Amino acid sequence: MALSDKSRNEAVLKAITANRLRDGEVIFLAPGSGWVERLDDAALFEDAAAETALAAAKAQAEGEQFAVDVYTFDLRVVDGQRVPVKTRERIRALGPTVRIDLGKQAAA
Repeated sequence: MALSDKSRNEAVLKAITANRLRDGEVIFLAPGSGWVERLDDAALFEDAAAETALAAAKAQAEGEQFAVDVYTFDLRVVDGQRVPVKTRERIRALGPTVRIDLGKQAAA
């Protein structure tokens, strides 16, 4: 079951990410099993639900040959903002750390 940002503040949650085959773009599983480009639009899961959703997302992505490297990662919702726990995922979600005028962070 996906959770809303307001349902858990600062708890460690999970999101599902992959790379779109067409252009290599980082994408995130959205509520309803679609894919989105922004972490803010991604579905959030607790541990048990994340594994079930991950298996379904992998099967869908591989079956449709839509995305590769599908996996879960940890994040927290802090003051309404989704913050990946690891730096790697922050970079994947936002863009380069040395130039904040590039990547998804520049569009915000």
